[in-house]
Amino acid sequence: MSDNSCMDLPAKGGFSFDLCKRNAMLSQKGLKLPPFRKTGTTIVGLVFQDGVILGADTRATEGPIVCDKNCEKIHYMAPNIYCCGAGTAADTEAVTDMVSSQLQLHRYHTGRESRVVTALTLLKKHLFNYQGHVSAALVLGGVDCTGPHLHTIYPHGSTDTLPFATMGSGSLAAMAVFESKYKEGLSRDEGIKIVSEAICSGIFNDLGSGSNVDVCVITKGHKEYLRNHMLPNPRTYVSEQGYSFAKKTG
Repeated sequence: MSDNSCMDLPAKGGFSFDLCKRNAMLSQKGLKLPPFRKTGTTIVGLVFQDGVILGADTRATEGPIVCDKNCEKIHYMAPNIYCCGAGTAADTEAVTDMVSSQLQLHRYHTGRESRVVTALTLLKKHLFNYQGHVSAALVLGGVDCTGPHLHTIYPHGSTDTLPFATMGSGSLAAMAVFESKYKEGLSRDEGIKIVSEAICSGIFNDLGSGSNVDVCVITKGHKEYLRNHMLPNPRTYVSEQGYSFAKKTG
């Protein structure tokens, strides 16, 4: 074999910029890249000594516009399972509502409590079928007969099982809080404090996240939904102070 034969083999590592050249060529020929929807959210979850704590901000955006300052991003799935949604609001609500109804029918049929892995399987199967076109990034948490469970579900259908998780455009800011302060065996109050701090980190460091902090604490046989648990940056209205304009200044 000649010494030049190795030149025919593909590179073993590093980056390939072939697609960059292709995209530049297509752009020169007038082909526009497909548009994408920019979304913003911070959602988190962690496992503590008695169960699972989920958290979310409450800002909904439409492009650069804040269209809802106090929306609910923690969705009901079953009495013992809740799910935080990031991405397109319509997609997260539709997917979680659909799977929630399937879990309800399953409970009627079996007479048993829903398991978190059942909700996980239904969600990831649905999202995988749509190959990411359903823009729903989810943090699923709950407590069942096998204990507490926390999962992340990506829009393409891949999943992770972790002791703490963050998703959304503010996920990196929130993850910085978890990685520095999370420890095993957290108490309820310690867990709520870290979750709230992680959401606040997303609120103050990510333009797509904002307004208030919602928290949901799930333990065996009980759940506690703390709506607007924190109001870290309350809106101050100038109109409360009143305006005074001289006549004919309009």
